[in-house]
Amino acid sequence: MWSPSFPSWGPPPPLQLLLLLLPWPVWTQAPAAAASWGTPGALDCPEACVCAPGGQANCSERALPAVPGGLNRRVRVLLLNHNRVHALPPGAFVDAGALLRLDLRENGLRWVHARAFWGLGALEQLDLSANQLEALLPGTFAPLRALRALSLAENRLARLEPAVLGALPLLRALSLQDNDLPALASGLLAGLPALNTLRLRGNPWTCGCALRPLCAWLRGHPRHAPEAETLLCVSPGRLTLSPLTAFPDAAFSHCARPLAARDLAVIYGLGPVSFLASLAACLALGSALAACLALGSAFTACGARHRRRRRAAARRQQTRQPDPGPGTASPAATAAQA
Repeated sequence: MWSPSFPSWGPPPPLQLLLLLLPWPVWTQAPAAAASWGTPGALDCPEACVCAPGGQANCSERALPAVPGGLNRRVRVLLLNHNRVHALPPGAFVDAGALLRLDLRENGLRWVHARAFWGLGALEQLDLSANQLEALLPGTFAPLRALRALSLAENRLARLEPAVLGALPLLRALSLQDNDLPALASGLLAGLPALNTLRLRGNPWTCGCALRPLCAWLRGHPRHAPEAETLLCVSPGRLTLSPLTAFPDAAFSHCARPLAARDLAVIYGLGPVSFLASLAACLALGSALAACLALGSAFTACGARHRRRRRAAARRQQTRQPDPGPGTASPAATAAQA
């Protein structure tokens, strides 16, 4: 006689039993985290931005007046181009220490604090082009030791000091085109040993002694400036439209060479000594002058006392003269009788 039978499954495996005992939110934790990263305003995504897997936060074209809040170390790429960020305060990106790429194009940026990029030691690409920067403070890019590409194109920079860039040992591409640079300061390119692409077109180059370092660099790195042949002088008049690459070092023979490090050391060493010597000489001269004045005052006082004594003696002598007797005629009477 047939009787129904049921399959025997046996006791559940230990792993399945453990999963059954765990609370259900643990099973959905990873998908929820992935979904929150791609949602604007989520916990891990900066405010007003759209995030994508891989750590990209897209905050472009949102009329943002400042760097958005909510930055964290999960952000690898931050796109802030086409906003209204006119100033970067100190530590503007300090919470995004793992940032690799930062795009700040076309923000009307006018001012960058010297410590705005502190904490971005891993940053490799920085784009500050198409803004309104007229000057940058010394040390602005000093924390960016891993920087490989920097664009300052299409700004209003009239001078770029070596201390602004500092030593960037890994920088390979520097864009300075379309600014107001008449020359590059001596030593600016010396701290960029890995530089192999330098873009300079669109600047009002003044072919004078200040251009000597740039011309020397262009001669020594002909392949690293692809637009070198198109760089022309705009002044002075007799050199207008002359290419920068046409100037040999002999053309600057009338220019004073910058002081060597040894000369600077001598100057810096003798400077304090000469200052102290001058100060000591001034003090000695002042003391001598004060002594002379004191001596002169003493002579004057002595002469005044002597004159007072003479006048007093004369008055005493007049008071001691005897009166004429009764039988003696006065000089006036004697003269009348005669």
